[in-house]
Amino acid sequence: MRVPLFNASMTPNGTMRVYSGLLLRVRNEAELATVLGHEFGHFEERHTLTDWKARRSSTDLLSWAAVLALLGNTYQSYSNFDSLQLSVYGRLSHFNRDQEREADALGLGYLNHSALRPQSASVVWQNLMAEQEASSLAKGVRKPDFNKVAFFASHPPSGERAATLAAFADPAGAERDDGVARYAAALAPWLPTFLDDQIKLNDFGASDYIISSLAQNGWTAALLVARGDLYRARGNPRDLAQAAEFYGKAVEMDAGLPEAQRGLGLSLFKTGRRTEGQAALRRYLELKPNASDAAMINMLAPAAGGQ
Repeated sequence: MRVPLFNASMTPNGTMRVYSGLLLRVRNEAELATVLGHEFGHFEERHTLTDWKARRSSTDLLSWAAVLALLGNTYQSYSNFDSLQLSVYGRLSHFNRDQEREADALGLGYLNHSALRPQSASVVWQNLMAEQEASSLAKGVRKPDFNKVAFFASHPPSGERAATLAAFADPAGAERDDGVARYAAALAPWLPTFLDDQIKLNDFGASDYIISSLAQNGWTAALLVARGDLYRARGNPRDLAQAAEFYGKAVEMDAGLPEAQRGLGLSLFKTGRRTEGQAALRRYLELKPNASDAAMINMLAPAAGGQ
């Protein structure tokens, strides 16, 4: 599903939903297999169905308790109902966390017996925590406590999951293949779209962390364009200058990439370098004459002889 969030889920009939945000964040086949194995574990143990049954019986109980509280019509009867309601919802959350732990164990078991590197299971959660820290830092807020269990949390804390998966990964599998190159090749056609969706979430710290992580093995023109888009979207004067620099490097790597020319032109325009900006925008239209924004770009950078 094209949703720029880290998530996947399993329905009782076996339909697995994987969000594009998850595909953007995992770095290899082994990390993706961690999540897919986890979700299949939910299906194998019928967790979604048992969760639905537990919620139905719990809400039935609360419905009858509410009737009795109304019949009693005293402070004590309402207080007892509030306590019961808190207890029931707390128990449901605990039940969900236990299911998630069981699914983690099942997914890791599949990975331990596969041809892929099981140590990658823990890396998924380590990277997610690092992303959340980067997001908090950019927003100027306190970083999350990754080991704290919230009363109504439906999942175990990320710190616990990372530590548990690392502890139970088969040491004999540490040298196995993790499928980095195969995964990167499969993701490549979708990468610009997924990155654009992520940038539009307006979470600068998280987006910058993701883009930088993707560039660990070297910057590409597409990643430089994405970073330029990120800085241009934030739009501070210093950001616009940096965006122009990123786009310029992308053009040096691939002068035939239309998005690099477009971003460079718009950034140069906003930093007062109008003539250079127009030249880049005209080059963009040459490379992509049927662009959806061609009319707007033509207004900014009319062809020779235009007004």
